[in-house]
Amino acid sequence: MLTFQHIQVIQDSQTQSIAQKSLVEAQLQMIYENNWFNIWVPKAYGGKEMDLMDGISLLEELAYWDGGLGWTVTLCAGANMFAGYIDPQLAGKVFSDPEVCFGGSGRVGGKAVWDGQKYILSGVWQFATGAPHLSHFTLNCHVYDGDIRRLGENGEPLVLSFFVPREYVLIHYDWDTFGLECTASHSFSVDEVPVDPRYGFQILPEKRQSNSPLYRLPFMPFAEVTLLANYVGMYRRFLDLVEKHFIGKSKDAQWNARFGRERFTLLDSLRVELAANWDNTQVLVADLWDKCVAGTLLAEDTVIQEIAALSRSMVKAIREQTVALYPWVGIAGAQRDNALNIVFRNIFTATQHSLLNA
Repeated sequence: MLTFQHIQVIQDSQTQSIAQKSLVEAQLQMIYENNWFNIWVPKAYGGKEMDLMDGISLLEELAYWDGGLGWTVTLCAGANMFAGYIDPQLAGKVFSDPEVCFGGSGRVGGKAVWDGQKYILSGVWQFATGAPHLSHFTLNCHVYDGDIRRLGENGEPLVLSFFVPREYVLIHYDWDTFGLECTASHSFSVDEVPVDPRYGFQILPEKRQSNSPLYRLPFMPFAEVTLLANYVGMYRRFLDLVEKHFIGKSKDAQWNARFGRERFTLLDSLRVELAANWDNTQVLVADLWDKCVAGTLLAEDTVIQEIAALSRSMVKAIREQTVALYPWVGIAGAQRDNALNIVFRNIFTATQHSLLNA
């Protein structure tokens, strides 16, 4: 799904983005020109409104060429998807900006106190992917009426999501990981920021404001398959780079006689396993999407549980198989500017994400 020009920009920018610890201008311009942050946004707001299969194919390919770029597009596009849950008039205004980019945290890290007219937001949240280029920060809060916790329809304490323009947000530049450096997933905070209630929303199919099939889908399987696409892309790239390393080593007749058959056979088996699991995932995703289009998906549908189980088992296998292969790439794989090392670091930083960390 990427052109030669896209791949060239990605490859030419990767080293600079790692050093800068954020996406660089060439990468951002490519993303804006191709509307990749808006792949899940309704067409009514200027988005691409991709179906789920096409979207995860794009994310997997981006992650293959640069895991940090792919991760950033995935997380920011996932946050921009919230356009379908917010007030349509407000969404139309916010998403008229071609460089709109949402991002934030899925954890509950603050309070929203209702004063009768507005919510007053305060709190601290971690890991807002793409923080330097976000136009709005998304966050989750416990809701209070004065000092009293508000209860939801189910009788449990209510949590609402909000989006806040960046000028009201303090970014804490604390992202200093050994991989996915360019995602710039810094912490952030707000301190008694008043927001109109239209800036609050709930990520639930019954609360959707768009008729797109995507918004009939529970958020969890959507998050699982979009993140999984990143792991698959990065791991597929890792296997290709390991093979390239082995091909170079096999020119040594002694190495080839001792290790060649075993190691190339293992790589082949790992590729077959990955392809089979990814094919199975895509079958499940196609079934999930067809049910969303038809409006027949139920919360207890077994396809949701099957996606959850398969995505976690795949990430576990990817992590373990990367560990098994890494000692065989020698000092080359330990050099920070070596492509093998970059992909290795990205995979292991990504597997620390709590969602698919088995």
